[in-house]
Amino acid sequence: MPRPRFLDPTDRGLSQLGQEILPVLYRHRLLSAGQLTQLLRPAAASTRYIRRQLEVLHGRGLVDASVRRTSRAGELLWYTTALGCEVVESGGELAPRAYRMTEDAAASQLQEHTLAVNDMGLAFVQHARRLGDECGPLDWDPEVAHRVRDGDSRLGDEAFLVPDSVLRYIHTTPTGDGSQQRMLLTFFCEIDRATMSIARLAAKLHAYARYARYIPQPALGRGRPKAGGYRREAWRARYPSFPRILLVLDGAPDAQLAKRTDDLRALAAADARLQPAADLQAGVTTLEQLRVHGPFAPIVTPVLGDPERTNVLLRPSATAASAA
Repeated sequence: MPRPRFLDPTDRGLSQLGQEILPVLYRHRLLSAGQLTQLLRPAAASTRYIRRQLEVLHGRGLVDASVRRTSRAGELLWYTTALGCEVVESGGELAPRAYRMTEDAAASQLQEHTLAVNDMGLAFVQHARRLGDECGPLDWDPEVAHRVRDGDSRLGDEAFLVPDSVLRYIHTTPTGDGSQQRMLLTFFCEIDRATMSIARLAAKLHAYARYARYIPQPALGRGRPKAGGYRREAWRARYPSFPRILLVLDGAPDAQLAKRTDDLRALAAADARLQPAADLQAGVTTLEQLRVHGPFAPIVTPVLGDPERTNVLLRPSATAASAA
């Protein structure tokens, strides 16, 4: 698949690779040179070329770096500056985002969570290359807000569902006549590094179930819904079918992650509020399994129902829409 052009090659004297780096950093907030190399130059034997380009971008004030908190060797994590964000947005290829990475945010305790979200996306990209599918460096979007209830926007978490990322993947399968069928799969992805309580993970499932059923009502007067209102769920305006929910665990030994999976399933099975949402395709795996085996291996444990690991969650389903 050809690499997209994001900026004119003559803009600011940047190389083609420099122009590719900027939008990826803008979209994904914080990345290591190793992650960027695997995303943009997977055949490279080292990170040297990517690091050289990052130094050029840094010299032009377009990117900056923070030292990774867990690294004894002083590994740098890179992000776009305010000027870098303006350059990307002026190119018109990506939708502008209100969020801006700052020096303080880049150095905060959220480093490892952000890197884990991007490792998850990278695992999909790498296996898409191997399988001949389509999932590129810009095919996951962090923290996209989805309204789940009407009313005052100041309700915060009560009014919005914000997945760690929304990932899109085009899976290609051969058909009997020698052609190929292309299926668009969309995922709501959550990364848990063993820092979140199981109760909070279960609460996220409630939010997904609420979003699956949420039908927005137009306000009339003092916040009162108009009689009749809308009749279609809000997600239908954004997705061809309701996205699969993938909980990706990391940050602890395998035995502990397996226990967390069992506990989450037990809470979900005992929660009557989730049972009307039993048709949701929600499953749990680990970041290591995703890296090693890929999204189409039997690595996913369903949150509801049969506990046997499967790949059904990640296969094109009868309700998935064909990609154009």
